[in-house]
Amino acid sequence: MKAIKFEKFGGPEVLKVVNIDLKKPREQEVLIENKAVGLNYIDTYHRSGLYPVELPSGIGLEGAGIIKSIGSKVKEFSIGDHVAYAAAPIGSYSTHRIYSEKNLVKVPKELDLQTVATLMTKGLTTFYLLHKTYPVKSSDTVLFHAAAGGVGQIFCQWAKSLGCKVIGTVGSDEKVKIAKKNGCDLVINYSKDDFVKRVKEFTSGKGVPVVYDGVGKNTFASSMECLQTRGMMVSFGNASGPVENIDIKKMIQPKGLFFTRPSIVHYISQRDELIEASNKVFEKVKFGKVKIEIFKKYELNDAVQSHIDLESRKIIGPAILIP
Repeated sequence: MKAIKFEKFGGPEVLKVVNIDLKKPREQEVLIENKAVGLNYIDTYHRSGLYPVELPSGIGLEGAGIIKSIGSKVKEFSIGDHVAYAAAPIGSYSTHRIYSEKNLVKVPKELDLQTVATLMTKGLTTFYLLHKTYPVKSSDTVLFHAAAGGVGQIFCQWAKSLGCKVIGTVGSDEKVKIAKKNGCDLVINYSKDDFVKRVKEFTSGKGVPVVYDGVGKNTFASSMECLQTRGMMVSFGNASGPVENIDIKKMIQPKGLFFTRPSIVHYISQRDELIEASNKVFEKVKFGKVKIEIFKKYELNDAVQSHIDLESRKIIGPAILIP
């Protein structure tokens, strides 16, 4: 059995392929043969040390596979079940792994496991953003940054299925087409255009009730300008660097804005929450409300290259590792 590990924080080059020996699952654990592993930007945060982890460490939060053996007290799962996960402990970049049943969900057999591996983190993120953090109404116009990215492609389709108007921002003309294909009503290339101005024009000067921002440092201040009175700023990522030095008096007080910094762990830590969210994700895909096109597949041995591509913005859609 093989896994990707790293012994120090740093660039993609710190990732190494190692041989691992796994013991039998304990009472409430299962052994999973991973069929596909989700590739997510948060993986680069763990590797670089932006989100510190205990070293040496595995990497990856998301995967989908088949159960090969189970512990003596496992109740919800059987050998042969198709399953998926998107939670700590990290270590999904592997051919096999031992995993607790409490963070595991069953996957309907009609769903392809490679597709599911791209869905867990991004789909669960989309679910909590749209239904929990700021529960949207069909009359809402929402702003989503990085609309052509992995989360963005799912988010925009999902938001449109709820009746929302979606303004998406992207960083290149190539990505404009992707965002439009996934349902954006207005796409703004923020490397060329003033997205605050375009948002205000689109909303007749009112602004939007919510901004979903996974970009961070480069978009934060302007995003706050796009919000209407009592709007909500949802800052859920740091793709351009972390947000620092929020000036409450200048940025929040004038319009009575709300600011939140959610994480997936805040919304799926309880098993009933995880099951609810996962079922909604699978339902959206089963009924064609969210369509997934995998942008790129890497071999497990190519983990270093996958991180190079992630950080250079060459991955413009869902991507996976194949163990």
